Amino acid sequence: MIRQIAPQSSRCISTLAVHIDMTFLRRLVKFSRSRKLRRSPGPRAGNCGFATVQAPIALLLLLTLVQPWRAFATNADQDPALTGSRQRLEKLDYRMTGRLTRVEANGKRTNFKFVGKAHWFPEGLRLLCEISGPGSEKTSLLLHMSVTGQVTIKAILPGQKTASVLPFERWNDRLLGTDFSYEDMVENQFFWKNQEVLPPEKYGARDCFVLKSKPGSQDRTYYDSVTSWIDRGILYPVHVVKTLRGTGQQKEFIYYGLRQVGGVWSATQVEAKLQGKPGSSLLVIEGGSGRANLRAKDFDLSQFSVAGEEVK
Repeated sequence: MIRQIAPQSSRCISTLAVHIDMTFLRRLVKFSRSRKLRRSPGPRAGNCGFATVQAPIALLLLLTLVQPWRAFATNADQDPALTGSRQRLEKLDYRMTGRLTRVEANGKRTNFKFVGKAHWFPEGLRLLCEISGPGSEKTSLLLHMSVTGQVTIKAILPGQKTASVLPFERWNDRLLGTDFSYEDMVENQFFWKNQEVLPPEKYGARDCFVLKSKPGSQDRTYYDSVTSWIDRGILYPVHVVKTLRGTGQQKEFIYYGLRQVGGVWSATQVEAKLQGKPGSSLLVIEGGSGRANLRAKDFDLSQFSVAGEEVK
């Protein structure tokens, strides 16, 4: 659950902080103007000078204790969780194979073959994937995320022969009936303008940084916010909650089987679940390479459309 602070409580704390601030400063001014302080001998004057330096520090510490989340939030861009998450994405260069599985409430499973590759270029991230179902139909996607987090999606959907831009109105569609949407294929939330560092928490046995990302007016997304629990030791997410815009419905992502291969951390399985809805979906990684040495030519979506026409 996302920790929320009641507006009334927040206002009360803010008022208290301001009152403490002003009271402390008035006493500090009186103290610094006192005749006793001005007439103190040399050694004592040095000690009193040190005391006046300590006073603002004490005030800063006091305000940090009163409003710790605000102190953290002002330096969100320098937070290790945010910096580490961005750097992780900026080093992506992988090929992977696996499966996308929809698990119904009664345990029934529908499996799809999943093949993907990704690489960060100077202009941003490119992700190309192909998903094939139990039949012969395939869905091919090319996602591009710019260095500022702006996303475009091109797709060849079942029944189509050539690629076209996927309209924003479809970004929240369920990908082949699973709980993953088209938008969920990239982690662009770490590049949104609004980042807030929340107090650290445990998720299971892991000590985590907690980062709440909110889109700016220029960001196209169906999510109002994304809260990430990021392992403090490896700076990799273990739990993510996305809140859908307008409805407030939450989608939960849990990362399993974290491992480091060739210096690169990844999850072997990601579970997605709409809270309050039965069933869940799994993205399972079965093989691949974390250092694929990919080039721009490896992300030509037309290769799938040409292949499809040749098969026909």
